[in-house]
Amino acid sequence: MERKTFGLLFLLLIFFASREMVLRAEARVCESKSHGFQGMCTRDHNCALVCRNEGFSGGKCRGFRHRCFCTKLC
Repeated sequence: MERKTFGLLFLLLIFFASREMVLRAEARVCESKSHGFQGMCTRDHNCALVCRNEGFSGGKCRGFRHRCFCTKLC
């Protein structure tokens, strides 16, 4: 019985340790409102093109007012 308990605890330790490593490996994404996008944002592709010209890695349309927000890795 002790051996089964030790094995189960060991597997749980490995599981949580690997999960922590995955969470740390994910990069954070920072957002900033686009300064160059004019009008209402309806397509993510158009927003992303404008944001790339502003030096960001991409962009997405967001919010009730359909604004373009540029994204990049922090």
